[in-house]
Amino acid sequence: MKYLLLFASYLFICPALKAQDQAIQLSGNAQGTTYHITYIDPLHRNFEQDIALLLAHFDSSLSTYLPNSIISRVNANDKKVRLDSLFITCFNKGKEVWRSTEGAFDPTVYPIVNAWGFGPGKKQFLDSALVDSILKFVGFELISIQKNKVVKKDPRVALDFNAFAQGFSVDVVARFLKSKGVFSFLVEIGGEVYASGKKADASLWTVGIEQPFDNKEGHNEIKAIVSMHNLAMATSGNYRRYTEIKGVKYAHHIDPHTGYPTQNNLLSASVFAADCISADAYATGLLVMGLEKSMIFLKAHSELQAYLIYSDEKGNFQVFQTPGLNTILAATE
Repeated sequence: MKYLLLFASYLFICPALKAQDQAIQLSGNAQGTTYHITYIDPLHRNFEQDIALLLAHFDSSLSTYLPNSIISRVNANDKKVRLDSLFITCFNKGKEVWRSTEGAFDPTVYPIVNAWGFGPGKKQFLDSALVDSILKFVGFELISIQKNKVVKKDPRVALDFNAFAQGFSVDVVARFLKSKGVFSFLVEIGGEVYASGKKADASLWTVGIEQPFDNKEGHNEIKAIVSMHNLAMATSGNYRRYTEIKGVKYAHHIDPHTGYPTQNNLLSASVFAADCISADAYATGLLVMGLEKSMIFLKAHSELQAYLIYSDEKGNFQVFQTPGLNTILAATE
């Protein structure tokens, strides 16, 4: 999937493990980013090659950077392409979140994302006329799956699952580990995380949420630490991927309603959910919505918890968090 959005999470892994339950740690590169996986397996199996193959297969379905992937062939209107379960899962989740967020999250925003230079396509010089012309074929109502085939109302409609496929890849790896009888693990891919069970010393896995300072490389200071148990977290922010045009900063999150990068005071949204695909998708949707609409949305969706960092009128960081985080979150300040 994409030149992936590398959103901020830093892992704190306890080294004090019993010898007989020594955690296995895997790390590597995938999907344009890095991954770190820690798991406790009584059989001491090494799943490094299995996971590498799993992630490669994932890209062969969902990466817009691979011309022969399923999603690239769908976007090219290849009539012979066969959809797989990965693509269909992302499509259905995308449609669900699109409806729930009233279009703030929309995978058909891909053509305008490319035009702004945030995808594999060539960056274009954008003016209001070009933006308006592209918006004519942006909208999830223009595409559907019928009898296991993608049907478009306009052939120019194109999909981009990058805003939440990374979270889905975390779920895929987590599902694989569970299928092997491994239930204590922490999977992190590009900052999106799922924690299952506990560490060998019976303590909870912990994950950090960064301060949203502009920083395309490296880690920022940690704003808060979260204790996680059978929980997913994804963070969406405008401080990792952005571009500057004539001295003006433009974040990579595009508002599907306007065709322009979002302009609001919400700097990062960390969402907690039962699965990482949901957390990732809704984190993106909230960032597009902005602070006020996000607060209203979260009040109506108790299945989600969120930690929102925003800028006040004086430019200072402020935080809004949902009540469900009170027992698992510790501020570092």
